[in-house]
Amino acid sequence: MEQCWRWYGPDDPVTLDQIKQAGATGVVTALHDIYDGRAWPLANVLERKRIIESSGLTWSVVESIPVHNSIKVGSPERQRYTGWYKDSIRALAEAGIHLICYNFMPVVDWTRTDLAYRLPTTGYALRFDAIDFAAYDLFVLQRRNAAADYSTARIAEAESRLKELSNERIEQIERNLIAGLPATERSYNRETMREALAEYDDIGPDQLRSNLAWFLQEIIPVAEEVGTRMCIHPDDPPFSLYGLPRIVSTANDARFILGAVDSRANGLTLCTGSYGTRADNDIVAMVEEFGPRIYFAHLRNVTLEDDGSFYEAEHLEGGTDMAAVVLALMKEEARRRRDGRTDWRIPMRPDHGHLLADDIGKTRINPGYSLIGRLKGLAELRGIMRAVERFDLA
Repeated sequence: MEQCWRWYGPDDPVTLDQIKQAGATGVVTALHDIYDGRAWPLANVLERKRIIESSGLTWSVVESIPVHNSIKVGSPERQRYTGWYKDSIRALAEAGIHLICYNFMPVVDWTRTDLAYRLPTTGYALRFDAIDFAAYDLFVLQRRNAAADYSTARIAEAESRLKELSNERIEQIERNLIAGLPATERSYNRETMREALAEYDDIGPDQLRSNLAWFLQEIIPVAEEVGTRMCIHPDDPPFSLYGLPRIVSTANDARFILGAVDSRANGLTLCTGSYGTRADNDIVAMVEEFGPRIYFAHLRNVTLEDDGSFYEAEHLEGGTDMAAVVLALMKEEARRRRDGRTDWRIPMRPDHGHLLADDIGKTRINPGYSLIGRLKGLAELRGIMRAVERFDLA
């Protein structure tokens, strides 16, 4: 597997030299200054590629070209924004970059209530507290009809929790939930958040799924034409938030997506943390079923709690058997080599590392994307890969 690293561009506090020091050879990045749906100019793509390659690294994966909200809601503007999306695919291909990860999450991207959850190790992790979230949704944001999405017991838990939260903590939760985390497309205040949610009042899972299928039918022929592979990232977390539909959360969702346009250009990103946040997802079985169309892997682990909360675990701990997942992915690589596929290698990256050691207390850091925690995770994953390489995977 190709060892890669998420990099947020020249303003990222983690430098390209540090990425090399971590042992990665591939960079996963995007033009984060163009996140409004406009086409990515070829000159900007080439300049970003030049910066990466001048450091001795390769721009291996694009993550992400944002899917504009008009495409998700199916408004008349979607044709224009989809046209710009196609232009970006073509510009990247002209620059020699042929693997694009994207997501189809409505309104909010990946979501956490706590960006610095203290662990017994004294490091810090990202955490989603289901009761804190419900308390915010019901009683702070006061989303219309929110109570219909919660059980009576959960509403009572949320109301009790709210009484325990200081104003400072409520403000912190709000910033974490709606102000925008790394790689998110939009940022909100309470009023604009309510307005954004209202756009989905009449959009359920079936309609959102139909809008995704329309988008794939538009872009996949372009990807085929230029030799690019698209790989959709699952929802994070893989269940409804704010009453919004989630349609990239389960194996059945993956089957629908791959069947919507049955093309090798239409593939999946295997995020073990996102899919692993649902106990009913069997990650190894998903690799075995969807392996030929898995083009990219985010390797991270989560620990699930009884009330629906979860936190980012050590890469080799948590609820997913990471060694079994890596073995399954490397078996898929071996099968591709036997079949003569030139795209046999699966890029991976360690995701959402803990905040550790000298990174603790730094003022410039992207939550979940500090240096030392991901370096530790990559080293652990590399150890598994080196061990697996010693065995015959035929």
